[in-house]
Formats: sequence, C-alpha cells, structure tokens
Amino acid sequence: MRTVEHEKREGVEEPQGGNMISLFGALLGFLGSIVPTLLKLYQDKQDKQHELKLLELQMQAQAQLHTEKMEEISAQADIEESKALYEFAKPEKSGVLWVDAIIALATSLVRPLITYSFFGLYAWVKLMLTKNEAQLWTEFDTAIFSTVIAFWFGQRAAMRAFNKWQ
Repeated sequence: MRTVEHEKREGVEEPQGGNMISLFGALLGFLGSIVPTLLKLYQDKQDKQHELKLLELQMQAQAQLHTEKMEEISAQADIEESKALYEFAKPEKSGVLWVDAIIALATSLVRPLITYSFFGLYAWVKLMLTKNEAQLWTEFDTAIFSTVIAFWFGQRAAMRAFNKWQ
C-alpha cells in the first residue's frame, strides 16, 4: 500500500489544489442536481400564475357575457312591451268601413291633438302674460318647442332605424 509518505520519498508530489478541485467538483455536482428541481419549481410557479390569470380572464369574460345577456333580455322585454302596447291600443274592427275609418282617425290623432292643445294653451298664456314683444319668444320657449318637435320626429326616426315601427 502506498501512502503519502512513500510518494514523498519517491519524489511524487501531490498536485497543488487537489482538495480544492475535489471540493469544487462536489459543489458543482450538488448544485447540478438541485438546478433541475429549482427549474421545475420555477416552471410550476409560472404555470400556476398563468392558470390564475386565465381563470381571472374567464371570470371577466363570464361577467361581461352575463351583462350583455341581461341587456339583451332587457331590450327584448322593451320590444315585447311595445308590441303589447300597440296591440292593446289597436281598435277593434266593427265591420262597417266608415265607422272603422273614423275610429282609426280618432285614435291616431289623440297624441297630436293633445300636443297641439297644450302648445296652444302655452302660447295663449304666454301672450296674456307678456307685456313686451321681445319677451314673447325666448330661449326657454325655443327649448320647449324643440323638445316637443324632437320627441315627435325623433321617436319615429329611432323606431324606423331600429326596425321597431309596426
């Protein structure tokens, strides 16, 4: 058996840093065995974060879908309500042509006649209360009149645009 003393006597020298290389090799081997585990843990963490982000996006999409569905249901209910109101307001046919024509004319003129009556009443009161001609037609009067006109023509234009006019 050869010992260190035999090697020293025979002139064989121990390489310098041999212990350091062994230590470095052991450390490198230890770290080399841990690196795949660390990479696996890192990848697992990234995968879980990705899954959480996907779940959050799915929840947001579901919430958006729910909101859109509720808006669709509300719009459909409004359409059905309008149809029911028009169906209810439809006059029944008597079978006599001229009577049906008078009933149709009377029912179609209710809202316009009420509008004309209130506008006439408004104009009459305005004339009676105004002493100065410059105050006869003010910006406030223009706003009221344009609101009424916009209601009448805007509602019909919107109904035609959205294919609700029957």
